[in-house]
Parts: sequence; structure tokens; C-alpha cells
Amino acid sequence: MTATEPWHRALADLLARSHRMPPDALTAAIDAALAPLGVTVTIYLVDVEQRDLRPLPGSGRPVPEALPIDTSLAGRAFTQVESHAGQGPPPRLWVPVVDGTDRLGLLEVFPPAGVDLADPALRDGCRLIAGTIGHLVTSKTSYGDGLHRARRSRPMDVSAELLWQLLPPLTFATEEVTVSALLEPCYEVGGDAFDYTLNGDTITLAILDGVGHGLPAVLTTAVALAATRAARRAGGGLTAAAEAADAAIRGEFRDARFVTGVFAEFDLRDGLLSYVNAGHPSPLLLRGGRTVRALEGGRRLPLGLSRERQEVARVRLEPGDRLLLHTDGVTEARDATGEMFGLGRLADLAERHIRSGLPTPETLRRLGQAVGEHRGGPLRDDATLLLVEWSPEASDRVQP
Repeated sequence: MTATEPWHRALADLLARSHRMPPDALTAAIDAALAPLGVTVTIYLVDVEQRDLRPLPGSGRPVPEALPIDTSLAGRAFTQVESHAGQGPPPRLWVPVVDGTDRLGLLEVFPPAGVDLADPALRDGCRLIAGTIGHLVTSKTSYGDGLHRARRSRPMDVSAELLWQLLPPLTFATEEVTVSALLEPCYEVGGDAFDYTLNGDTITLAILDGVGHGLPAVLTTAVALAATRAARRAGGGLTAAAEAADAAIRGEFRDARFVTGVFAEFDLRDGLLSYVNAGHPSPLLLRGGRTVRALEGGRRLPLGLSRERQEVARVRLEPGDRLLLHTDGVTEARDATGEMFGLGRLADLAERHIRSGLPTPETLRRLGQAVGEHRGGPLRDDATLLLVEWSPEASDRVQP
């Protein structure tokens, strides 16, 4: 019997239990599957605001305290997407829990006494179980409210509840490209949204900002988002998607609502980026860890206001390039003196974090923290970031 075979049996047991497993039974099923190994675990899920790791209640065990991401060994394992050993007492492993490459939390693993935390079989087995847990958390979340509640530090308002159901996962990666997003504030959002999809060798991107605040703004953005997806899935390109959003907003609302946004298509075969900018802040192109230009082309009126022909701008990217899209809530966040966060500060911090080799979602998390610290209190406007890295190395950094 190989050293990893007991872990494979535990995995098979867990998968067999999972088919009819209710969401609230996840921890009990994992405990039962790992019991023959003498291993106990605690699952921590990152909260919506990405500040703490919050434990899932165990089967008859006391629930530990939440762990801060920025000041704990567990937080380091989460931010670096790497397993870390804690010498205890008792000794434990912190293993990232991801769904694909979307960071969901951590698995705290307590192996049997005397087991070497550096044992390759232990680490491989833990990664195997943690990866399965990531898929189970994602697939089971929609069947109950317990996993949603576990990731929240307070109630969500109606607009945020609606918007989060419309968005794709925060991080997605293939072997050559990584896409990651961040949306703040998490519990009282306005009209910001993001979207991405990969079809063949083309990634389609969008960042949107509906006029106004609260539920009316989210409803406007939701209409625009649905219209662009419908056009795209029917085979339409950038101009068709924007025209579909124009028509849907004008057809649904009578009070001069509109949505700003950037729509882009990125061809991974040759690096060609095509984009349309509907009254939105210009994306930033970073090369070699430096901001080289703002993409100023493809301008048209915001969605819902235009009936005129629109132009598609094009630029050729190079391997290793990064594209940073943002809403005005980032650059226009003001401190107590009225000073704006500003485009220069955003570019400078993005460059600094990128040069430090952080995983893409961690770069965005720290940029979001910087905006909040500059504001010195709750954000008055949504602040949304979308970062694309065309780099195998960036893709490797988001995989455990």
C-alpha cells in the first residue's frame, strides 16, 4: 500500500457521502471520512470583506475564534496560497481551500501525534482533501443559508444580496492567464459590477457602474449585465453587447438612468485587446511592473444614452502584461481633508504589489484595503477593481 492510498480512500468516502449531503452536514461528513486516518480538521472560510477567516461549526466541537488574515500564520497561508506548518501545540498544517483558483479559506489539519508535518504524503493528502472541500463548499452553498451566514460578519442589504448572486467567482485562472476582481463595500453595494468569461482563446471582460446608489442602481446594472451576457451568448461582439445594454436600459426605465462601463475582448493567441469605453475611467496597462499607459480609446456615451455608431479600440499586449480596470469609487475616494485617492496613487500601489510577487487576488485585496484606509471610514461609493495578468507565473501563484 502506498503512503497516499489511505487519503485516496478517505477522498472516495467523502465523495460518496457528498451526493445527498445537506450543506450543514459538510463538517460532519469530512470528520467521518478522515476518522480512519486519525486526522481532525477545522474548515475556515474567508468572510465577504476578506479580513477574517471564519470557522465552520464542527460536529460537537467548540467553535474557535475567527482568525485575522493580516496578523496570523493562517492568514499568511491564505494570502500566499501556500500550505504552512504551525508547531502548536498541537502541531497543525494550514492548507488553502480553493475552488479552482478562487480563494475560499483554509483547512486546519491536526495529524496524529508523531507525524512529521513535512511528510510529502501528509501534505499531498491534505491538498487533495482541501481541494475537494473547495468544490463542495461552492456546489453546496446554493442549497442552504448556513455557508452564506458563515462568511458574513453582519447582514447584507437587499442591493448587495441581489448583486452578489449575479457575479462570477472573484478569481479565475488558466495556465497562461489570471483574472481577479474585488468589490467594496460588500454589504451595502451600489451599482458596480464585473464580469468575465472564457470562450476558446478569447477572454471577454466587463466592469460596470450604474448611476445612483442602492437598489435602483443595482437594478440598472443588473439589466445591463444581463443584456450584455445575452448578446454575447448569442454570438455578438463588443458593439452588439453595448447596443443590447443601451436598448435594455432605455426599454426598461424612463428616468434617464445609465451605466458606465468598459467591455473588452482579449485574444490569448496573439495578445490583441479590443475594447469599448462607455463613459468610464480608462483601464491601466502595466508592463514590467510599471504603468505604461492608460487606454483612452473606444470612447462612447454611457450605456442607455447612446444611439450612435461606436468605435472599437485595439491595442497589442505582450506576455507578462497586466490590465487593471477600476470604477471611479476607487480614484475618487476622499480622506478627511477631501484629498482623493487618485489615479497616481492607484498606479503606484499596483506597481509596488505586483513587483512583490503577490498572487493576483492578494494584490487586489491590498489595493482595496489601501482605498479604505485612505477613506478612513465606510466607503460612500462602490470601489471595484478587475486585474488581468497574462503570465504563467501569475497563474502558478494562485494554485496551491
